[in-house]
Amino acid sequence: MEKPQYNTDIVKSFVHSSVLWGLVTVLVGLVVSVQLTNPELNFPPYFTYGRLRPLHTNAGFFGWVVGFIFATFYYIVQRLCKVRLWSDKLATFQLWFFNATIVATAITLLLGYTTSKEYHEMEWPIDLMIIILWVTFAVNIVMTIIKRKEEQMYISLWYMLAAIVGVAILFLVNSAAVPVSLFKSYSAFAGTNDANVQWWFGHNAVAMLLTAPPLAMFYYFLPKSTGVPIYSHKISIISFWSMIFMYLWTGAHHLLWTPVPDWIQTLAMAFSVMLIAPSWGSVINGYMSMKGQWHQMRENYLVKFLILGITFYGLQTLQGPMQAIRSFSAFIHYTDWVPAHIHMGTMGWVSMIGFASIYYLVPRIYGKELYSIPLANVHFWLALTGQLVWSISLWIAGVLQAGMWTAMNPDGSLTYTFMETMVEMYPYWWARTAGGALFFFGILVFIYNLFKTVRNGEKTAPLTAIAQGRA
Repeated sequence: MEKPQYNTDIVKSFVHSSVLWGLVTVLVGLVVSVQLTNPELNFPPYFTYGRLRPLHTNAGFFGWVVGFIFATFYYIVQRLCKVRLWSDKLATFQLWFFNATIVATAITLLLGYTTSKEYHEMEWPIDLMIIILWVTFAVNIVMTIIKRKEEQMYISLWYMLAAIVGVAILFLVNSAAVPVSLFKSYSAFAGTNDANVQWWFGHNAVAMLLTAPPLAMFYYFLPKSTGVPIYSHKISIISFWSMIFMYLWTGAHHLLWTPVPDWIQTLAMAFSVMLIAPSWGSVINGYMSMKGQWHQMRENYLVKFLILGITFYGLQTLQGPMQAIRSFSAFIHYTDWVPAHIHMGTMGWVSMIGFASIYYLVPRIYGKELYSIPLANVHFWLALTGQLVWSISLWIAGVLQAGMWTAMNPDGSLTYTFMETMVEMYPYWWARTAGGALFFFGILVFIYNLFKTVRNGEKTAPLTAIAQGRA
């Protein structure tokens, strides 16, 4: 059978873009963490915490994560479908439009143009750019799948399609707005309806952008890296459909103890707890795939990233449902526990899978051996240690915060003022900065290793280019 000539140039370009925006994300995150402990480092009007923080989250979500989603999906879809990408020209347009959209988002956010909606701060002209970008991507992926020569639809393709359709629906509904000027609009929804739609979008953006795509990558790259098949295709399919159904009902757990009707809150709480099952279906599937292969955790640097990534996914999907229970939410909501939870997902789950995917891709698309496996292992330990320091420090801070906020004197007055509580946070905020710095140094090692691979790495013969990475 004639081997298809895959388009690897577009994969290279999206890898470059995603790594660039990943560096920006972590660097801006470091800046805003220091601004909390050193307010004098806020430089109005453009470089204040209030403007840099949404730049940090959007660069992370839509620059780093969407960038490596584009790169890996274009790599995976061609190989699982055994055909070349449907349209090279469309993919090239998408690349340039993607970077233009990220730059436009960064500029407008720094200028103060914002809808104030979490994860959807971009105003309506940027929304239109995002819609064009996503439709371009969707058409190329779907048409490639339609013209596939491989009849079997592997689980990664299911997660890819779910992400494409899910993001489109969520973004279109939540971006419904009435423009009143070039960079100002008002939501089409009002009051509790607006809040409910926003967190239906917000939490399911986590599902369709930060869960389904990394699972597509995990199910593809784990077997490729270990040389053994996934444990159970049946479990992967059951977990997929269960997760897709359950996730859509969970958004209102962000709105517990608010004017949103109690039945909506309870429904979200119930589905959040049930979501543990399909999430852990994928975790168990990954662990069982390692049966008899656990030695690769020592020997194969790719497996380290992938297995620690799925482990943090499992922890994330235990902690999240716990936070969705009313009594616990009443205690920790609005505290530093919440960003600790989020960053365990973004740094420990999504980024670990992203690092593994890019480490897998670069040697293969450039036909060169990775420059330094020891440096990849250094990156792993920096990323793991940085994430743990980051999250654990704020988990402790969140519990302390909640305890101080709710402490009362015998007469019913508050024991601590808000300022007293904030002063107690400073050591934990500095610890968070230290954890972020470790993660940032890991990114620098990552980039250096990739750069040296491309520039100075030893060329591989076609048949040895798929060799596993060994520590």
